[in-house]
Amino acid sequence: MAEQIHGHEVMQMLIDLNEPQSKVAFKEEIETKFGAEARFYTCSADNLSSAELIEFLDKKGKFFYSDDGKFTTNPGQICNH
Repeated sequence: MAEQIHGHEVMQMLIDLNEPQSKVAFKEEIETKFGAEARFYTCSADNLSSAELIEFLDKKGKFFYSDDGKFTTNPGQICNH
């Protein structure tokens, strides 16, 4: 299996974008940076597509939504291990 990218990198990317994202726009950003076929892992899941990673992080409560449905995160949401 190809090397996987940790979800921490993706969350940091969201912080670095410095503006709320829609799921579609953020998926496009991830795929532009890492490639459409990239796979991701977290502390408790692996071999995730970009769409699966976004859903996983969302279900874990890592995103903060604005009234227009876009989201962001903050460094406190990134675990330290």
